[in-house]
Amino acid sequence: MNWSTACPDWEQRLINRQSIIPPPIFPTTAEYALSIFKKLRITDLPGKPTFGEVSEQWVFDFVLAIFGAYDERTGKQLIREFYLLISKKNTKSTIAAGIMLTAVIICWREDEEHLILAPTKEVADNSFKPAAGMVRAEPKLTAIFHVQDHIRTITHRATKASLKVVAADTDTVSGKKSGRILVDEHWLFGKRMNAEGMFMEATGGQISRDEGWIIYLTTQSDEPPAGVFKDKIEYFRKVRDGDIHDPKSLGILYEFPRHMVKGKAYLQPENFYITNPNEGRSVSAEWLADNLKKVLGNTDGSLQKFLAKHLNIEIGLNLRADRWPGADFWLSAEDCTVTLDEILAKSDVLTAGIDGGGLDDLLGFAVIGRDAEDSRIWRLWTRAWVHPIALERRKTEAPRYRGFEKDGDLVIVEEIGDDIFDLCSLVERLEDSGLLDRIGVDPAGINDIVDAIVETGIDYERVVGISQGWRMNGAIKAAERRVAEKNLIHGGQPLMNWCVSNARVEPKGNAVLITKQASGTGKIDPLIATLMAVALMAMDPEPRSTASVYEKRGVLAF
Repeated sequence: MNWSTACPDWEQRLINRQSIIPPPIFPTTAEYALSIFKKLRITDLPGKPTFGEVSEQWVFDFVLAIFGAYDERTGKQLIREFYLLISKKNTKSTIAAGIMLTAVIICWREDEEHLILAPTKEVADNSFKPAAGMVRAEPKLTAIFHVQDHIRTITHRATKASLKVVAADTDTVSGKKSGRILVDEHWLFGKRMNAEGMFMEATGGQISRDEGWIIYLTTQSDEPPAGVFKDKIEYFRKVRDGDIHDPKSLGILYEFPRHMVKGKAYLQPENFYITNPNEGRSVSAEWLADNLKKVLGNTDGSLQKFLAKHLNIEIGLNLRADRWPGADFWLSAEDCTVTLDEILAKSDVLTAGIDGGGLDDLLGFAVIGRDAEDSRIWRLWTRAWVHPIALERRKTEAPRYRGFEKDGDLVIVEEIGDDIFDLCSLVERLEDSGLLDRIGVDPAGINDIVDAIVETGIDYERVVGISQGWRMNGAIKAAERRVAEKNLIHGGQPLMNWCVSNARVEPKGNAVLITKQASGTGKIDPLIATLMAVALMAMDPEPRSTASVYEKRGVLAF
């Protein structure tokens, strides 16, 4: 049997208010489960209506897709993973409760545990209470099920099949043998260091259950995506777009089309429906418009969080009130073609910067290349290194660091000294190109790095100490102006985006400072390294080589 879960025309479908959920593979099986789901009552609504009475069609389509992927003849679930990204207040947790209770009702396996995994106790209660309410609102279900509120468990009296809601912050998931699992508020797991291992424990029972599935439900993150959340959402986007063929995975992502994000069409109330399919029922367009107006001019990050939660606009940078002004223009200066190879191919001169601290700090390295044909254009590339001890000391940042490692922007070294070795290898590459002018370093605390660089053959005089503090004011102003003018462009490296969003300014007299002290626990070392490279490039260095750029590229004709 051939089927596809891709939806390459999703953008137009959402704009036209069409479904982005494929029809069920097995319609008869799907309709049977839907008939049960529709009879469940939503007890926190006036009159306790059923799902069938108050739900939009997308909810029914979602239920059909899940239960309609089960092949009764072979006992196999053909689509094993589902991912629903939807805006806040679209009854996500209530729908989760209804789906899981339906699964327990029709379950044929005795003593089977159905699991809702929530990141916190509060989220767990949000899923359990609606499920318990559905049982208590219907006498037939009350006779069939035993509800135990204190352990958030609902058990079928005859088959002993159960629905258990587990809070990851207080309960344990080890030893679970659940065949059907629902993960609520997946974005919060992206902040947990042990989330990947937790999911492996929770899903371990599916190896012997061909009928099993896992459903991820989530809103967008209130910070730039990280950890397991970032990995999953990027994967399901590729499945949806058809870039990855995985018929066993179905991503249903209510997010704005790319051109609408670029044009900020999400700010127009008439477009709120795109990520709010429950608009007019559980979501009020008027409320969204009124509250958007209240945060529209805010510079404390509340606007970005409102857009993330209610319109699924992914946060690229955390914009704080005391942010570096260049952060406002950083993403618009992105050019995904910028790599170190391109910088070496298109530049007539390079400058570099290095900044780093102790074992729990990043060692940041930045390279800026001046375009050989248009000297106004500077290109930036960065890399950083960190020791594993930093992941232990800063557990909340560990998922983010692992993500940067996968991106290729951060190297997590195993042995002390490997970071300096790698850095010197990059410096040697720059030197061999004949384009490197000078390297800026913090004169305090990195003597080992300077000595290692000099050992590569670079003259000591070309390693320039650049003090941080008020002396960096000129570089800070030059960088933010060039970013705003799109004359300092970068490759959109997630690590650097994060560092830029961490940077906080501190006025000192007539100067503006960006310091590690002002930025708190947020790392900014690659940004400081960038400012050092900017300071050197602002001095307008002469190219070390007089060879034509065309000769270097091998296209000069005689």
